[in-house]
Amino acid sequence: MNISKSLLTNIIALIIIALSFAIPENLSSIFLYIGLFALSGALTNYIAIHMLFEKVPFFYGSGVIELKFEEFKKAIKEMIMGQFFTHEQLNNFFTKEEKKLDLAPLVQSADFSPAFDALTKTVMESQFGNMLGMFGGEGALENLREPFSKKLKSAVTKIVSSDTFKAQLDYHLKNSSLSGDLIDSIEKIVAKRLDELSPKMVKEMMKNLMHEHLGWLVVWGGVFGGIIGLVSSFLL
Repeated sequence: MNISKSLLTNIIALIIIALSFAIPENLSSIFLYIGLFALSGALTNYIAIHMLFEKVPFFYGSGVIELKFEEFKKAIKEMIMGQFFTHEQLNNFFTKEEKKLDLAPLVQSADFSPAFDALTKTVMESQFGNMLGMFGGEGALENLREPFSKKLKSAVTKIVSSDTFKAQLDYHLKNSSLSGDLIDSIEKIVAKRLDELSPKMVKEMMKNLMHEHLGWLVVWGGVFGGIIGLVSSFLL
């Protein structure tokens, strides 16, 4: 059975609290303080991670991934337009006899860093950012860049490979000349199809990754809480 780091940290804290009632009185208060502070630190960080993804009634700022989704989607649209539909690329397209554009290979070779950077900015500007700053700030999220990019590439590839997207794109390319109006039309198509990338899809995409990686925040919350509890036991 695979027990998460978060759950294991909370179990250890509860065991320390339970031990405080079974050991000699001169040590019981020390164990109780360590256990209570460790549990408090671990639970606080766990709840903060949970609130990053899920809206919790009466907690302002919770569910930040979904709340800021439009900004994140805008970053993806700008990335697609900037990497796939520049004047230079469309010029190359219009010089070819066969006017057909397959975006799937382009998506696979694209740099999805702007989308990840937008997501990182969203997280760091949330209430969760201050807590994350104690554990390396944006650097703590860097290990998520590659797995996130792979998952997002897969999602965007499905969108640009859909028959509806291809039909709309081919129509505008075959019936237009290279102009600002064409790029505006393509931008509208991209924006419309990105509506398939729902807030829930992105939330689920990131939730598993971040819970696995940021589980260490819960562990260190328990460790630091336990240390504070140990010191407090001698001061109070």
